[in-house]
Amino acid sequence: METAALVAPVTALEFLQDAFLLTGEGPVLTVYSLRPRPKACSSLSVLHHYRIHGIRPRSLTAVRPQSSATGTYGKEKELTSTSEPNFYDLAVFGGKAVRLVRLHVDLRDGEHLCLEILGPLMELQDWALDVRWLSGDKHSLLCVAVAHNSALLLDVITGNALIQRSCLEGCLLYSALLLVHESWADTVVVGGTVFNQLVLWKPGGGDKSNDSEHKAPVERRLLGHSGVIFNISYLQEKGWLASASDDRSIRVWGVGPLGGPGGKCGHLDPVCLRVLYGHQARVFSVRLSPGNVFSAGEDGACLVWDWAGGGKVVRTLKGHKAGGVRALAVSEGTEDEERWVATGGADGGVRLWRVEGREEKTDKSEEAVTEKLSDLKFPGQGLPKVVCIAGEENDNASCSQSKLVVCTDQGIVYQYSDGQWEIVWHGSPEFQSYCVMETITVSVKDSTAKVHLCAVGNLSGSIQVFPISHPQCGILLTGGPGKIHSLIWQVAKERLFLLASGAEGLVYRWCIDVKLDEKRSLALNINPLPSFLLPSCAKRWLTAAVCLHSASEQLLWVCGDRRGSLLLFQEGGKLEQKTGDDKSVVESLLTGKEQTDLTLHPLSCLFGVHGKQGVTSVCEYQGLLYSAGRDGFVRVFRVHPAPPKKLEEKSVENKGGLQLEVLRVQRACKGMEWLERVLILEPEIPGEEDKEEFENHDNTKKHNMTEKLEVTEEGKDEGSVGKEEKTKENKGREARFVIVGFHAIHFVVWDPVKQERLLAVPCGGGHRSWSLWPSHKGIWPGYGTLFFIKQGAVMASQPPGETMSWAGKAGRAGGWGLREGVHGRGIGCVCRLGRIRGLGNGTETTSTGHVTETEGRSRLKDEVKEVQREEGHWEIVVTGGEDTSLTILAIHPNSGRIKVLSVITDHISSVRTVTAVTRPEGGSENQTQCLSALLVSAGGRAQIQCYRLLISWDRQRLIPSCQVIQVARHRLDEQYMSVVVVDEKTDCHLLALACSDGALRLFSVSEVKHQIDLLWETFHHQRCVLSVATCSLEDGKGNRYKLLFSAATDGKIAVWDLTEVSFLSPGTTPPIPCLDIPAHQSGVNALAVWANKLGQQGGGCLVTVASGGDDGQLTVSMIMVQYPEDGKVQPSNGLHLHLHSQSHIPLAHAAPLTALKFLSPDYVVSTSSDQRVCMWRVGSTGISHIKALCSHVADAAGLAVWEGESTEEEEKRKTRLESEQGIAIWRGKRSPTGLKPTPGETGGRVSKDKETADEVKGEESVEADCKTGGPVCTSSDKTGGETASEHRNHTEIDGTTESEVTSETDLKASFESKKREKSGWLLVCGQGFQLLQVRNPEMDAEKWTTKRRREKEEVNHRVKVTLQEKST
Repeated sequence: METAALVAPVTALEFLQDAFLLTGEGPVLTVYSLRPRPKACSSLSVLHHYRIHGIRPRSLTAVRPQSSATGTYGKEKELTSTSEPNFYDLAVFGGKAVRLVRLHVDLRDGEHLCLEILGPLMELQDWALDVRWLSGDKHSLLCVAVAHNSALLLDVITGNALIQRSCLEGCLLYSALLLVHESWADTVVVGGTVFNQLVLWKPGGGDKSNDSEHKAPVERRLLGHSGVIFNISYLQEKGWLASASDDRSIRVWGVGPLGGPGGKCGHLDPVCLRVLYGHQARVFSVRLSPGNVFSAGEDGACLVWDWAGGGKVVRTLKGHKAGGVRALAVSEGTEDEERWVATGGADGGVRLWRVEGREEKTDKSEEAVTEKLSDLKFPGQGLPKVVCIAGEENDNASCSQSKLVVCTDQGIVYQYSDGQWEIVWHGSPEFQSYCVMETITVSVKDSTAKVHLCAVGNLSGSIQVFPISHPQCGILLTGGPGKIHSLIWQVAKERLFLLASGAEGLVYRWCIDVKLDEKRSLALNINPLPSFLLPSCAKRWLTAAVCLHSASEQLLWVCGDRRGSLLLFQEGGKLEQKTGDDKSVVESLLTGKEQTDLTLHPLSCLFGVHGKQGVTSVCEYQGLLYSAGRDGFVRVFRVHPAPPKKLEEKSVENKGGLQLEVLRVQRACKGMEWLERVLILEPEIPGEEDKEEFENHDNTKKHNMTEKLEVTEEGKDEGSVGKEEKTKENKGREARFVIVGFHAIHFVVWDPVKQERLLAVPCGGGHRSWSLWPSHKGIWPGYGTLFFIKQGAVMASQPPGETMSWAGKAGRAGGWGLREGVHGRGIGCVCRLGRIRGLGNGTETTSTGHVTETEGRSRLKDEVKEVQREEGHWEIVVTGGEDTSLTILAIHPNSGRIKVLSVITDHISSVRTVTAVTRPEGGSENQTQCLSALLVSAGGRAQIQCYRLLISWDRQRLIPSCQVIQVARHRLDEQYMSVVVVDEKTDCHLLALACSDGALRLFSVSEVKHQIDLLWETFHHQRCVLSVATCSLEDGKGNRYKLLFSAATDGKIAVWDLTEVSFLSPGTTPPIPCLDIPAHQSGVNALAVWANKLGQQGGGCLVTVASGGDDGQLTVSMIMVQYPEDGKVQPSNGLHLHLHSQSHIPLAHAAPLTALKFLSPDYVVSTSSDQRVCMWRVGSTGISHIKALCSHVADAAGLAVWEGESTEEEEKRKTRLESEQGIAIWRGKRSPTGLKPTPGETGGRVSKDKETADEVKGEESVEADCKTGGPVCTSSDKTGGETASEHRNHTEIDGTTESEVTSETDLKASFESKKREKSGWLLVCGQGFQLLQVRNPEMDAEKWTTKRRREKEEVNHRVKVTLQEKST
C-alpha cells in the first residue's frame, strides 16, 4: 500500500531565517520557499510511523565549508560548499524517533530545494520532547530531553547515547525546553510536569555529571499554573520564560539568564510578570519576541499580546477551522522589524501572517483586534448619514485615488479627496433630516471622459441627480408623493438606469444619458420608463435590483424587496425596439403623463424567500444570480423556463414562460445573520500568480512582469477568442464567492468554502451606512478598505493612501494560506463520486510563446510543467464531518494535490452518513470531463439533505469545478446512522435509513417535485439500527430483485426482500425480514455486501455479507439465494434465502471496526480506531489476512474503496523517478524511508499545493503510532494473530516497516512484463484522511511477506539508541 495523498494535523513548524518555512504533518517534512512568494518546494517522509513534533535547524556557524556527514550504513558522504552554505542540517523528531535531514538550496535559484536523509532513524526508549544541537561541537551531537524528566547526549553518527542523566524529580513531563551552548556541561532543562509546575535542572552540572546513575537536583521551581503545561518558550535578551497551559492561560516569568557559558540557572527567586487570559480553550503553544507574546490554542486563534501595553490582545489571527491550532512558529527579527507568523491547524491547513515588530504601536482599544481604524476628521455641518465611494475609474486605481462622498442630515453633500473635505452640493430644506444617496461612475457619451454621478432622494418623493464634478448641471426628478425608500443605479446595454422606490410599492425608473452640449459642458438627458409594481405586503419597497440580458433581447430585471421576496420583471416590447441609434430608442420610450399610469407587474415571485428582514443585494455572474438577505443565507438561483405544465398558466405578457428557480442555499458562519452582499472571488489562473496575486520589489521580477505584459499585447487577438470560449464554458456555473455582512460588532468578509474570515472590521455592527473599496465590479481581490459612519464620525479601516503588497495582504485578518484545511474536527463518512480527467488548456500553456529570450523560455517551460503535472485524473469525493459540514474534494493522486471544490453547511448537527447516485454527463467524448451525482447526506437531528452535484473541468483554472443544486430536505426527531440507495427510478430514488430509535425507514426522493417522502417504517430490531446495505440481483431471465440488509446494536443482521412493488409505495405495510443472522456479540458498525452468480446450473446466487462490530470481530456470512421458478415474486412464491456458511476473525482489530468495504469479490478492506487498515481474502474456505498498514489517520471512521488501473505512463514515470532518485541520493543504495523524488530530477521544484505525495509514493508504507505510543502494530497484530482462525495467514507487523516497494530492477521487470496493472484505491477518513494505492492485490501473501522482509533490511534501516558503555 502506497500513500498518494495525506491530510493530517500539522504538528510542527519552524522558520529557517526568513527564507523558508518547514512543516511537519504526520511523518512528512515539507519545505516552503517564502521568496519571492510562498510556495511548497519539496516534501519527504522521514519518521516512518511517527508523527513529527519538532524541527531543529543546525546553527549556520556550525556548518563549515568542506563539511562531511555520515550517510547510511556508515559511509562518508562528502558535500562541499562555497563560502555561503548551500545546505542546512535539520534534526527532525517526534514520538520516540530522531532523524537527520539535509536541505539543499540552489544558490542561483532559492526556489529549487531538495530534502535528503543523512542517516538511519534513531529510535529512543522514551518520548522525545525537545532536541537541540550543541553549537560548539565539531561533531554531530544532539541534546535530547525525554518524557520521564531525563536528558541524553546523542551521537548521531553512531546512534549511541553518550550520556543519559535524570532529574531527581522523577515525574512525567508534558513539555520540555533545552537551553544549550557549546558543551554538555552548559545545558539547562526546563520541564513542565504533570503536577502543573516548571522545574529547572542541569543534566551536565556537578562533579558526577557524566554518571548516569547520579540524578541531578532541581535548581528552580516555578508554581502558579492550575493545569498541565503544554509548551515553554524563552527569550534570552530579556530573561523571560513563557509557559502555555491547560488552564487556558499564558504565564510570563522573569527568570534572568538561563543556559549559556557555565549553564546559568537565572535568579534565585523568579517572579511571575504577567498572567495572560484570552483564549477560550486550552493553550497549546507560546512564543516570545521583544515586544510581543504569541500564543495559539484549541480555540483556533493565535493571539498577539502587547507586552508594554499591559498584556492586552492587540491582534487575533484566525484562519483555521474547528479543532484548534496545533503548531506555531515566529520568525526571528529585531524589535521593530516585521515578523512572519505561521500557524498549523488540526484541519491540516498552514497559514502565514505578517506581524509588525511592535504591535503596541497600533490602536490599543479592545475593538482593534483585526483592523486598525482611522478617523477621517469630518468637519461638515450636521451629522453624516450616508457615505458612498465614487471615483473607481480603473482596476489599477488605489484607495487613495478614490473619492468619498458623504451626505449629512442638513442636506449637504461633501467630498473627501486627498485628505481634504469640500462641499459639493447644498440641498433645499426638503432634503434635510432624511436622505438616501447612491453614486456611480459612467462614461460620457461620444467621449473618453468619465463622470461620477450622485443621486439624492428625500421624504417628498424628489430625487436630485448631478455630476459630482459639476453639481450645477444637476436635474431634479419627481417620483411621486411619499418617501423615497431607496435608490439603485444599474448599467445595461451601455445604458444607465436609475431606480427609485417610492410609496405604495411603486418603483420609478429613468434612463439617463450623460452628454456634452454645444458648449462642451455636461448635460443630463432624462427619459422616464414604466414603473415596477411590487406585490402587496408590509414593508413594500425595493432594496436590490439587477438587470439581465435575455435570449429574446429583452431586458429582464431581478429585484429584491424589504419583505424578503425575489421578483422577476420584463421590459415591454415597445421599450426594446431598437432601430439603430440611441435617438430611435429614446423615441420608442413612452414619455409624459401616460408613462406614470403604466406599471409592470412581476412575471415570477419567490415570496418571502429571505424571511421578513428583507433582501439586501442581488447580483449576476456568468448566468447565475446571487442574493443575500438578513436571514443569514445566500441563495444561488437562475431565470429558468417554466415546466411545460405551467406554461399554460403564464400570462400572455410572459412570452418566454420564465420563472425564478433557487438552486441552492449557502449559510454564513454561526451568528452571522445580517448579510449585505456577495462578492465573487477572482479565479485562480495558473501562470498568472506572479502578475495578479503577488507583488515583488526585486528588479528582476519587474522585468518579468513587463515582459509578460508585452507578450499579452502581442497575442491579444488569440487571447480574446480564448476568453470568449472560457466565458461560454463557465456560463451557468457557480463561481467561488465570499459573503459580506455583519457579525456582532464586526463587519466581516467570510469565505464559506474555507470557513474563515478574510476581513474583519470592528465598526460597531449593522444599522449604519458603509461602503467597501474596491467593489465597483463585485469582485473580491483579497483585500479591502471599509468606510463607515460611527457616532457622527466618518471612519476608515485602513488609512487612505496605504499601499499593500502580497506580504501586506498576509498581514490582514485572513493571512496567507499556504495550504488549505479540510475539516477541523473528525470526518465521520466519505463517498466517492467518480473520476474527472483533466486536460491542459493550450491557450494557457502557450500564452508566453512569443517570448524569445532565454529567461522567457525557461519560465514558459516551468509553467507548462506545472500544467502538465495537474493533467491526468482527479478523484472526486465527498466527506462529512463533526463540524456539520459536507466538503466536496478533488484529489490528484499523481501529485497529491487536494482542492476543496465546495463546502455545504446546511446541516445543524454532525454528518453521520452520505451516499450518492452518480452518472456521467454529456456525450462519449465528455464522459470523463463531466460528472453528475445525486448526493444524500444524513446525520444528527434526523436531518436529510439532498443535492444535485454537477462536476466539470474548468479549463480556465485547470481544476475541477462543482455546481451544487439543492434538491430537497427532510427532518424528523431522531438521529440517522446510515443511508443507502435501494432503487433508482426515472421519477424518484428510494433510500433506506438506519435510525437511532430502532426504526428502519424507507424514503423516496423526487428531484422533479423537490421533496422527500416517508414510505414506511418498521421497528423490527427494537434497538438502535447502526448500518444498512443493499444488493441487486438478476436471474438468467433478466428479472431483477432487491435485497436490503440492516444491522443493530444486538449484533444481528436482518435481510429484507424489497422486490415487490407494493413495498415501494407510500402508506403500505412494511415487509417482514426473510432472514435473521446472528453475527456479533454487540453492535454492528459496518456492513458490506457482494453478490456472485453460481452459474447456469445453480439457479441462484451466493451473497457475501461482511460485517464488523464493536467486539472487534470480522464476520463473513455466505447467503444462498434461490430465485422463483417463474421469475415473479409473490407472497407465496418469493426468494428463498438461507445461511450457507459463516466465518469469523474474533479479534481482527484491537478496537471496534468502524468501516468495511469490498475491493473486489475476493478482497475486503477494514479499518478501525486502532489506526490499522487491513486487507482480507474472502473465500469458500474462510477468511485469510493479506496485508495490514498503520495509517496516519487517528480515529478512522470512514472508508471508500474503488478499483483502478495504473497506466503505462504512470509506470514509466514511477520507474524513471525512482531510478534517478536512487542514483542521485544514495549512489547505488536504496533510500531509507523512501525518499520521494520530485518531478524531473533531484531537487526539482514541486507545485505549491503539492503536499504529502512527495512522501515515498510506491516506496514506504504509511505508518503512524497510536496514542498509547510504542510499536502499536506489534501488539495489536499479535493479539489478532493469536486468536485468528486457521485460515488466517499470519503477517508479522512490527511497526518497523510496511513497505511494499520493489527494487529498481523489480520495477523495470514488472513494467516490461505487464504494461497495465490493476490497482485498488483506499481512502481512510478520521482526523484527516489518507489516500492509499494498492498494487497487485492478487499477490500471494507469502510472496508479499518475503518481499517485505527483504525490504526491511535494505530500506527501513533503523538504529535502536542505547547508552554507550564506558571502558574500564
